[in-house]
Amino acid sequence: MRADRLLSLLLLLQTRGRMTAPELARELEVSVRTVYRDIEALGASGVPVCADRGPEGGYRLLDGYRTRLTGLTDAQAGSLFLAGAPGPARELGLGADLAAAQLKLQAALPAELAGRARHIQDRFHLDAPAWFREADPVPHLAQIAEAVWEQRPLRTRYRRWRGEVDRELHPLGLVLKGGIWYLVARAGETVRTYRISRFLAVETEPDAPERPDAFHRPAGFDLAAYWQESSRRLEAACHRQTARVRLSPLAQKLLPAQFGSAGLRALEGASQPDGAGWVEADLPVETESVAVGDLLRLGAEAEVLGPPGLRAAVARTVAALADRYPDTGC
Repeated sequence: MRADRLLSLLLLLQTRGRMTAPELARELEVSVRTVYRDIEALGASGVPVCADRGPEGGYRLLDGYRTRLTGLTDAQAGSLFLAGAPGPARELGLGADLAAAQLKLQAALPAELAGRARHIQDRFHLDAPAWFREADPVPHLAQIAEAVWEQRPLRTRYRRWRGEVDRELHPLGLVLKGGIWYLVARAGETVRTYRISRFLAVETEPDAPERPDAFHRPAGFDLAAYWQESSRRLEAACHRQTARVRLSPLAQKLLPAQFGSAGLRALEGASQPDGAGWVEADLPVETESVAVGDLLRLGAEAEVLGPPGLRAAVARTVAALADRYPDTGC
């Protein structure tokens, strides 16, 4: 571990120039005292580290010195696809590998390109989770990711809406959607999607010579294509009916935020505005009970015109709310 840390310290000084001991300690996640010891170790090994005193001081490498120890390990190379998503990389257990890989890449770049890379990194940041929602607890994510990579079966206990179930899964891939992790896996002969936070227990199958056929990845399986088709089927299954709605100008602005792509498509096919700016549109909605709650989020800015059953359900809910909150004259 110390050898890795010394290399990271060396690459930090090479890619970023002068850094103070507290700055190095934060980057390496060690104490300042440890940084002092590591600086002494680098100097003793022949690395020309200079210490500049004063308010603008810090440690730096002698001008012109560069190391070529920039080869990537397998884990570091594998982590690079998450270079724009440090949070998910940490959740997968690849945070340290990603940081080391980025340092090595910066060290290997010419000075001009390295400066441009840091310039971009300072100005762009990806935050995957959605607003106003805590991230799912994913204590089994790293273990599942390892099984995906090593193509090893998993024995799992999973919480469904209808209760818990024990299953052996053949993990095919991981997907991060809106800050939520999903596992795509084969259960028997069917490929399914599982929300990582709902796994209650996960156990990796040990290497078993007597079961050489334990896990064969389906020939030609395309994770991105599967996810796209699965998402399309899910949307079609959820949107079981279409509501005819009348929308105020404010509701038209709120619709994409409340209903996503379905709201955008509804607005694209909406009627021409009337004199007050209201339009009529066909909006795909879920089951009646779910649709009532979703549509009432628009408040008095929307009116359900049909189908009759949905309009009646909204009217009953509004009447019940009015009974619960009587006008007290205050």
